Amino acid sequence: MLENVKGIFYPKFNEYRELILNQLHLLGYKTWWRLIQSSDYGVSQLRPRALLVAIKEPWADRFEWPNVISDTIPSVGELLYKEMASNGWPGADDWANSATSIAPTLVGGSKKHGGADLGPTRARKAWANLGIDGKGIADEAPGPSFEGMPRLTVKMAALIQGFPSNWVFSGKKTAAYRQIGNAFPPPVAKAIGKAIKEALNDKQE
Repeated sequence: MLENVKGIFYPKFNEYRELILNQLHLLGYKTWWRLIQSSDYGVSQLRPRALLVAIKEPWADRFEWPNVISDTIPSVGELLYKEMASNGWPGADDWANSATSIAPTLVGGSKKHGGADLGPTRARKAWANLGIDGKGIADEAPGPSFEGMPRLTVKMAALIQGFPSNWVFSGKKTAAYRQIGNAFPPPVAKAIGKAIKEALNDKQE
C-alpha cells in the first residue's frame, strides 16, 4: 500500500503513475488506485488521500476496498471539547457549540510550510471559521483567563488526524507537529490494512 496527496492524480503525473503501475505489473502485482476521503472512515477532517494497493495472485482476486465505516463524524467542537476545557477555559462550551463542522486538511507538517502552524492564509481562514487561530500551535489548552480564539495543541492536532488520545510523539512541539502533519490518518490506514489482510488470509475458501 502506497499513499500520496490527491495531486498525484493530476494529468501532469499520468506518465509517472503509468510507470509505477508498469513496474508493479512486471513484478506480478495487480494494482488499484483510488482517491479516499479520510472523513469516510471517521476522521474529523477534510483529508483526501491517493492510495495505491498492489497484491499478487491468487490473493489479488480477494481484495475489496473497505466500505465506509462511519456515517456519523464528530465535529471539531465535539472532538476537541474535552481538551479545550481541560485547563478551565470558560469559553469552551460556546466554542464547541460553534465549531460544528469537520476540520480542513492539517498542513504545516513540512519544512516547505514552515514551523508549527496550520498553513497559508486560505487554510487559516478555514480554521478561523471554526474559532481556531491557525498562526501557531499552543503549548497547552486555554486557561481560565483566556480570551480570543484558541490555538490547537499538539494533542488536539493529533486527535483531528485520528490518533488515539494516549499516543506519544517524540521531540519538541514543532517536531511533534510535523509528525502529525505528515501522517496518514490511522483510522484510514487501519481500514485499508484490514482489507489487505483479508485478501491475504489463506484460510479463505
